[in-house]
Amino acid sequence: MILKYDEVVRSGIAKQVADNIRSAIMDGRLKIDERLPSEEELARSFGISRPTVREALKRLAAQNLILSKRGPTGGNFVKRPDPEGLSKAITGAATLLVGVGAFDIDEIIVARRETETICCRLAAENCGEEFLLLMEDEIANQEDPALTDEDFCASDVRFHRALVDSTNNGPLKLMMYTVIEAFIPITNMIVFRVRERRQVVSLHREIVEGLRNADAARAVRALNALLDYVSQSYVAAVAARESRKSVAESAT
Repeated sequence: MILKYDEVVRSGIAKQVADNIRSAIMDGRLKIDERLPSEEELARSFGISRPTVREALKRLAAQNLILSKRGPTGGNFVKRPDPEGLSKAITGAATLLVGVGAFDIDEIIVARRETETICCRLAAENCGEEFLLLMEDEIANQEDPALTDEDFCASDVRFHRALVDSTNNGPLKLMMYTVIEAFIPITNMIVFRVRERRQVVSLHREIVEGLRNADAARAVRALNALLDYVSQSYVAAVAARESRKSVAESAT
């Protein structure tokens, strides 16, 4: 039997049913693209009403686990996993954790240094011209003096996203999603007032030159120099913020 109907309890029935089906999907008893039993069949098998079944199916759809299709051959089908959707959920949690101080800057820098070093090494072996051009386009963007701080930070994120994508390694891209979409933006929000764009752009260019020449060591050295600079900028930004706070308190 694929679904464990006997495990359903009466409290929170819709959630129990959704959890039951979710477990069947996660452990492979229900396969990708497989059609679920009809609402009537599920209601009869679980011993519940069709509106309760619909509520359970809505929960699964909200979790991106099933997809509803209309028509004679329609129904509810197990959805192919969406790595980006899963990554966004993880990133949202990571952003919250950083925001409440669960991770400090040293931890973030270490995480970036270790993971992006791997990316540089793989990118030096696998990077195609299209990714090099994407990174160079972002560097050209960053050199524009009219670029706002917000747009510079967004370009920085896109540069590192292209670096990760250039590894051509799906699992690594999934793992790096949080680093790129959560850690880098939050760090940028703090350091943008004190960092010098020219320094960042220069090190970005050095990373690209390393990749273009398949010189992983050169790219990694530039990455380490960049992260050292980010760390120093963070310390300077926090010190400046504390100084402004002290001055404000003295004035009152």
